[in-house]
Amino acid sequence: MVTRLSNFFLRTLREDPADAEVTSHRLLVRAGYIRRAAPGIFTWLPLGLKVKAKIEAVIRDEMAAAGAFEVHFPALLPRDPYEQSGRWTSYGDGIFRLQDRKGADYLLAPTHEEMFTLLVKDLYSSYKDLPLTIFQIQDKYRDEARPRAGLLRGREFTMKDAYSFDYTDAGQDASYQAQRDAYERIFQRLGLEYVIVAADNGLMGGARSEEFLHPTPVGEDTFVRSAGGYAANVEAFTTVVPDALPIDGLPEPQIFDSPDTPTIDTLVAHVNAHLDGEYTAADTLKNVVLALTHLDGTRELVVVGLPGDRGVDDKRAEVAFAPAAVEPATPEDFERHPLLVKGYIGPWSPTGPVLGEESATGIRYLLDPRVVDGTSWITGANIDQKHVHSLVAGRDFTADGVVEVAEVVPGDPAPDGSGPVELARGMEIGHVFALGRFFAETLGLKVLDENGKLVTVTMGSYGIGVTRILAILAELNNDAKGLVWPESVAPFDVHVIATGKDAAAFDLATTLAADLEAAGRDVLYDDRPKVSPGVKFADAELIGVPRIVIVGRGAADGQVELWDRRTGEREVVAAAEALRVLAG
Repeated sequence: MVTRLSNFFLRTLREDPADAEVTSHRLLVRAGYIRRAAPGIFTWLPLGLKVKAKIEAVIRDEMAAAGAFEVHFPALLPRDPYEQSGRWTSYGDGIFRLQDRKGADYLLAPTHEEMFTLLVKDLYSSYKDLPLTIFQIQDKYRDEARPRAGLLRGREFTMKDAYSFDYTDAGQDASYQAQRDAYERIFQRLGLEYVIVAADNGLMGGARSEEFLHPTPVGEDTFVRSAGGYAANVEAFTTVVPDALPIDGLPEPQIFDSPDTPTIDTLVAHVNAHLDGEYTAADTLKNVVLALTHLDGTRELVVVGLPGDRGVDDKRAEVAFAPAAVEPATPEDFERHPLLVKGYIGPWSPTGPVLGEESATGIRYLLDPRVVDGTSWITGANIDQKHVHSLVAGRDFTADGVVEVAEVVPGDPAPDGSGPVELARGMEIGHVFALGRFFAETLGLKVLDENGKLVTVTMGSYGIGVTRILAILAELNNDAKGLVWPESVAPFDVHVIATGKDAAAFDLATTLAADLEAAGRDVLYDDRPKVSPGVKFADAELIGVPRIVIVGRGAADGQVELWDRRTGEREVVAAAEALRVLAG
């Protein structure tokens, strides 16, 4: 049945919504695809649901081709499975928790690994049942502290999540590759540019993890890539560790006065004015104090030493110290630790270790991988208004460990030897992850192998952000007047517009719309009788159906105007020719 705009549930807006930060948010609201219900939560309107369904159809098609079967779990889930996996606690404030009238704990699902695992455990018990891949397209819920950018970062969003189940590592490798290949086909069909980057495996371990990132300036992820083909998100980037240097013959450490030099910039300016030589921030050892809040609520301070020309990357620190939450130390933290001389912290003290501790400050001390034995540094002397130069790693100080938290900068060498890296921004649109046996072991998913022995199943996890993809497609396909959808996901195949007051235009438009529908095209027909052509054209431009037919003054002669929204080209043709072109 032809969709008539005169009774379609749609209201377009001429003004941008006040809270819209990005183009997709602005246009999807103005064109009547979504409406804000609460911060990070949106109501889906008919146009939005049609585009969303088109994207889901591509995903379902490729999941079927990859041998996956669709299921559907509830969004409201009991606490017990997440308690068993430890994620009821480890999610922290990131999930929505609630209780029923009897006081039983539930959560709104942020993800469904536990439920998929328990379902297979309930139904399968033999290696003959495997391999198996099942998936769902379901809404997820995360209590984002700062939801932003419309659908790009919300509290409720739609995902496709798939899980593979194998009893051998070789089987897992094959399942992983099948899903990875399917993802490439999905994004190619949707016309999305993507970069596959190595990703961090996180707390659950696993053998392999890769993200599909769409390069975009509005992306929230930073990734690195080299001309030689290396690509990784910053969390997974590993530093190329320089060789250790000889220590013999290096000068002894010397303390010097350095008044009013609590920052790297002021320190460099001071040493260049008072010491021989030309120094840069790279010659200094910056010591950053971080506060870790562990899952049991305890708070621990750590000091991280890194070259002074680099800062701490928050995402790398989050991964390095997970599952603890990480933040900069507060003034109250410094007050509780008087051995921390703010602005003059270092790994060495002229009086040696303090109170029998290995660290000069009595606090766990970690080093950037670049600080190798034999390197010489200018750094704090743990005395107010004093620094030390010629402090040699491996001779004058050691660390409790190495940590990768320093920011990655353009020109850093790729760890695979493929050359220097550049940095780019991207938005995650998919993630394939070889989970391994964490969930199966935790929840007791085992099957009998060929020898009748119980073996733990190995799993893979594969996610695609459906609503995020929709927003990215809107970001990519628009102009100054509105959306311009690619045909593969457009809400309608053809937008027919009847203009003027002549009954002949409406009669021809009605016939043409019906003929197009009979030919298998999904048609939106603007049959509003008392709406001006200018308003109808503005709505058509805003809605973004790529192929438009205008039926107006030439209707009496059987003439219509074909309008290609993608190119802006317009052509007057006979109605029969328009039908042939649009139905072909």
